[in-house]
This record gives sequence, structure tokens and C-alpha cells, in this order.
Amino acid sequence: MLVRDYCNMDVICCMPDAPIAEVAALMRHHHVGDILVVGDQQDGLSIPVGIVTDRDILVETLALGIDAKMFSASDLMTTPVTTIQEDASLIEALAIMRSKRIRRLPVVNRAGGLFGILTSDDVLNLLASELSMLAGLLVEQPLRESKLRK
Repeated sequence: MLVRDYCNMDVICCMPDAPIAEVAALMRHHHVGDILVVGDQQDGLSIPVGIVTDRDILVETLALGIDAKMFSASDLMTTPVTTIQEDASLIEALAIMRSKRIRRLPVVNRAGGLFGILTSDDVLNLLASELSMLAGLLVEQPLRESKLRK
């Protein structure tokens, strides 16, 4: 199971100089809790330089009573951003997420360009689907056997 097969490739991004109000508006418009901050493109590739989460905005501005309008994405982003290559295994991604205590992991190609993002929600949805199929098998197998062994 490779990261590229399970990550979300519809990543919402902004530039480092984007005002935090714009970043928050992007989150609201796209119904996401994070915005990936990308630097100037290299060879046509967007290079992740940081990540801003809804929690970053809340904890670093509102919780302190500071006007969020004073900040840009680069002021609040987590940097350097931890990434994983698209051809890494899902197990490797989970190990990184756990060791770094992060819920969002940008996925890059071999050249370091943005490919997608893997979130804990993506993994939970995958596992729920797999467990559902396994549970269905456990329920259906005795029924099948009882029909065969009448």
C-alpha cells in the first residue's frame, strides 16, 4: 500500500506572504483544517515550505487576544514541514506521523514537488472501509457455510 494511492491530491495551498485572514478564508471555503504553504516554483513544481492549521491560527492569535490581521502565513506556519515521498509505504507514513505527532503529512515526488497530502482522516477512512469489508466477511461466511452444509 503506497502513500500515492491513498493521499488526497487536491491540496489547498498559499504563498508565504498570504495574509492569515486569506488563509482562514481558504480553509472555510474548501472545508479543510490546513493550508500548505508553498515557495516559489522550481522547474514548475510547487515546493512545500510550511503548513498552517486552523489550530495554529487559533492558538497563536485568538487565544492570545492578538489581531490575526497582523500575520501572514509565514508567521504562523510550521516549518520545516515534514514530508514523505509518494512511493513510500502507508506504514512508513504512519510511523512518521506518530513519531512527529502530526496528523497531516504532505506528499512529494522524487523532485520534492508537491504531489498530495495524507491526513489521519484519510487513514481512518481507509481503515474503516477495510474493517467493514472484513466484518462483512465474518458475518457472511457462516451463512454461506450453513447453506453448503444442509
